[in-house]
Amino acid sequence: MSPLLEVQDIYTRYGNIEALRGVSLTVEEGEVVTLIGSNGAGKSTTLRSITGLTPASRGTIRFEDEEITRIAAQEIVGRGIALSPEGRHCFSRMTVRENLDMGAYRRRDNSSEDLERVFTLFPRLQERENQKAGTMSGGEQQMLAIGRALMAKPRLLLLDEPSMGIAPILVQRIYETIGEINRSGVAILLVEQNANYALDISSRGYVLETGRVALANASSALRDDPNVQKAYLGA
Repeated sequence: MSPLLEVQDIYTRYGNIEALRGVSLTVEEGEVVTLIGSNGAGKSTTLRSITGLTPASRGTIRFEDEEITRIAAQEIVGRGIALSPEGRHCFSRMTVRENLDMGAYRRRDNSSEDLERVFTLFPRLQERENQKAGTMSGGEQQMLAIGRALMAKPRLLLLDEPSMGIAPILVQRIYETIGEINRSGVAILLVEQNANYALDISSRGYVLETGRVALANASSALRDDPNVQKAYLGA
C-alpha cells in the first residue's frame, strides 16, 4: 500500500539558491511525522514545495498515489492538504469567523460541522468569533491559523513552527490539541524547532541539514541519538 504522502528526491530553488537538494520523505495514513533542523535547513521550504507555494524544480511529490508536483497550490488544498504557515499569517483586519471561513473557500459542501469542531478544539476562538484577528495574542493567532487550515477538511495537515513566539502554557495546550487532531484521523507533517515537543508527539522524524535529509528514524531513536541530543535537544 502506498504512503499517503510520498516525496521523492525533490530539489527546490529560490533564484540561484538551491534550498532543497534531493529531499525524500513519506507520511503514512494517520501518522505524525516531524522535520527538525536548524534555521535555513530547508524545513519550511519542504512544506512550501509540498503545497505548491514554492514548486520543486526536480523530483516528484505524490499524494494518495497521484502526482501533485506541478499542480497549483489551490488545487492541492482541494485535494486534501492544508498548511498552517510559519508566522501564522492571519488576516489581521478580518474577524476570527471571517478567517475561518477563508479556510473553507475551496469547499462546495456545508462546513458548519467543521466550524463547530474547530470551536470545540479551540474554545477561545468561539469566545472571540467577532474579534479582529490582529488584536489577538500570538497564541490565539496560532490557534486561528490551525483552525483555518482545518476548515479545509484536510487528510494531511502541515504545521510550520506552531510553538514559535508563544507562551509556554499555550504551547502545551496547542500540542495537546494537535494530538487530538491526529487522533481524529488527520495525518500531520510537523516542522518544529522545539525538537523535544516534536519528537514527543511524532512516530518518525527526519533531520534536515543544508537542504538534505541527514537522518531519518523513529522519533525515539532520534531522541537517543547523541548527535541529535547535542544539536537539537540541548543535551
